[in-house]
Amino acid sequence: MQFIDKYRNYLIFAADLLIAAISFPLSIMLRLGSQNLPILTDPIIFWTGVFTAISFAVLLRARLSRIAWRYVSTDDAMLIVRTSLVINLGFLLLMFLWTRLDGLPRSAPIINIFVLTALLITPRLAFRMLHERRIGLTAHHALSIPVLLIGGTDEADAFIRAAARSDEIEYRVIGIVDTGERPVGNRIRGVPVIGRLSDIRDLLTRLRGKHQRPAKIIIADPRLRGEPVNELLELADEFGIGLHRLPEIAQLQDATEARDVQIRPVKVEDLLSRAQAALDRDAMTALVQDKRVLVTGAGGSIGAELVRQVAALGPAEITLLDNSEYNLYEIDRQMAESWPRLPRRALIANVRDADHLDRIFSATRPQLVFHAAALKHVPLLESQASQAVLTNVLGTRNLADTCTRHGVETMVMISSDKAASPANVMGASKRIAEAYCQTLDIEERKRNQGTRFITVRFGNVLGSAGSVIPLFQKQLEAGGPLTVTHPAMTRYFMTIREAVELVLEAATLQEKAMESGGSIVVLDMGKPVSIEKMARQLIRMAGLRPGKDIEIVYTGLRPGEKLEERLFQEDEQLIRTSYNELMIARPRVAERAFVVRIVNDMIDQAGRYDDRRVVELMALIVGDFAGRAERHGASMPSA
Repeated sequence: MQFIDKYRNYLIFAADLLIAAISFPLSIMLRLGSQNLPILTDPIIFWTGVFTAISFAVLLRARLSRIAWRYVSTDDAMLIVRTSLVINLGFLLLMFLWTRLDGLPRSAPIINIFVLTALLITPRLAFRMLHERRIGLTAHHALSIPVLLIGGTDEADAFIRAAARSDEIEYRVIGIVDTGERPVGNRIRGVPVIGRLSDIRDLLTRLRGKHQRPAKIIIADPRLRGEPVNELLELADEFGIGLHRLPEIAQLQDATEARDVQIRPVKVEDLLSRAQAALDRDAMTALVQDKRVLVTGAGGSIGAELVRQVAALGPAEITLLDNSEYNLYEIDRQMAESWPRLPRRALIANVRDADHLDRIFSATRPQLVFHAAALKHVPLLESQASQAVLTNVLGTRNLADTCTRHGVETMVMISSDKAASPANVMGASKRIAEAYCQTLDIEERKRNQGTRFITVRFGNVLGSAGSVIPLFQKQLEAGGPLTVTHPAMTRYFMTIREAVELVLEAATLQEKAMESGGSIVVLDMGKPVSIEKMARQLIRMAGLRPGKDIEIVYTGLRPGEKLEERLFQEDEQLIRTSYNELMIARPRVAERAFVVRIVNDMIDQAGRYDDRRVVELMALIVGDFAGRAERHGASMPSA
């Protein structure tokens, strides 16, 4: 065995050469019949010798011996066809120059193309079929795991192929449920399409009746996300079956055994993600490419994803600002690994410090600024209004003013759905930051060449710092219970990737409705999601039962929380844009002089940590916040 392993390629080459030598007289016999062979013995020996010599040279060049027989593919088959064609064309050309094809049947080389190709492919294909147990010489392992695939896709094809190669405990695909138009009864690598996704409940009932119950349902269609996955999860839970998803097609194609395919349980992103938005990649590239870009809050969840996506668009330089040393170190390390050639600066900075921002802008001269730095935790900020103002209002004012002084082309401010009809300090502080940028945007657009200020408002993102999903996951790991504030609470959710893509798309908008300035771009977040339902889904995804294995406990609304959030206020004019996922809100904006005066007073009071007075001043700018301010005992001064 060691001898064979050591000299495997030489042995295969010798076998291929022998096949080539046999193929030519076989082709002559097919052309002339066996009764005429004795008459042409000498010419056949001569022709075969020449043909073998040419085959030696071509096979040496083609390196067919390096093809792994157990993984022989369509590409390998095409290489064998080309090799056979070159051998025969070379033989035909040489014989024409040497003998003018005297006595040689003209069709013999044509016949040989097919004969030689068949003889070279057959043993390789037979070996692969034997390895994949497709010719009945071996049986499936007794411990194989029966699975049902959702989607007749390339991923399904690759998975079935990988599963067929496994010599150990393996997956056994018992059927495919199609998500497209593939006819029921069709087969993919021998596995039947047994129905459509709309009939999945009946199919599972029928399989259970036939004692063919799958142990897992595996989603093989990468486009299947959102509500269909929600329905599959509930159905899988009802039937006591695990729900999983296949990895990307590249990993499947590289897999040599079923155990190399790392199927994973469905994630929250699978439940909430929507179809990929049709993004204007060219416009996004034009926005960023060869520009000097600065990102505040670069180490946070949104900021870090902004940094990664901006880096992929080819900026001239990127400056990372963050007040957290560890977060800044982490995103800087990621940049060093993924984009080592991109010039970058990682600077510890606090947006509250206007002088430091001014020095940074003088050194880096940014053309495009993304402002993601903010305090966002609603309950914590309820009792610390001054801190919310100092970061969210003063920090935004410092950055916006610095952008105008240094001639920045565009500043994009990341806002929140909590700024719409705010019921808490955090939301009010973000709405005031929006208002400041709106008034500055109107003023700058009058100059024609001033800084463009684009405010982008959206809801919760999955996995962001302080969001409910990481909390639920930690509670699950601890064995529960999962804490939900109220059974009727809903929130908008979007994946971080989707949100940042749309932020970049929003920064490219050139809509007529934005020409006068003061607009707010609102991301279409889809339908609000029940927090209680999400908690139950997370429990199911962990293979547990809500209310039995893991309890759900209601804790009551926390300070400043609302049962539901809105993306825009009632008095905001909502305008659709050329992109379905983006809308423009046109809230009423107070005169800039008034906004600046109140903001300055508010910042001054925040510097004295007079939270009550800060809340009173908030209510002057944010009318919807007046009731909230009065509930906290603040008196309402006149403007």
